Amino acid sequence: MLVAELEEKKHERESALSERVPPLKLSGLSVQELQELCKDLHRKIDIIDDARYDIEMKESKNEKEIQTLIDKIHEMKGAKKRPNLKRVKKSADAMLGALTDSSKLMKADFKANLKTVKKEEEKKEEVTDWRKNVEAMSGMEGRKKLFDAGQ
Repeated sequence: MLVAELEEKKHERESALSERVPPLKLSGLSVQELQELCKDLHRKIDIIDDARYDIEMKESKNEKEIQTLIDKIHEMKGAKKRPNLKRVKKSADAMLGALTDSSKLMKADFKANLKTVKKEEEKKEEVTDWRKNVEAMSGMEGRKKLFDAGQ
């Protein structure tokens, strides 16, 4: 069945080509007649190319027009593409102001509820001449002083 359809299409194609394009008779023609035949064929090719180009331009114009009409339909329906939104960093005060009416609500003072911590003053050792300190701590007496200070 498939083979029969292929044969039928091939036969239809050959019959259509034989109707549209008559076979060339080149035997017995002189050089000048062959040149005239070539020029005639070139003219026909040019005419067909012009027609093909015109049809392609009409097709592209119609496609653009169809696309613009589709866009107008989408605009009328309201099915617009939404642009991608960028993230915006806001402070806590700005977020509260955006969520509620900022005239009625005062800005939140987050630091007001924090406990105050007193820092202990670090004991500062007096800076003395290091050479005296080395002489005082040298030997067994200096090690004994360090041991006694640790207890």
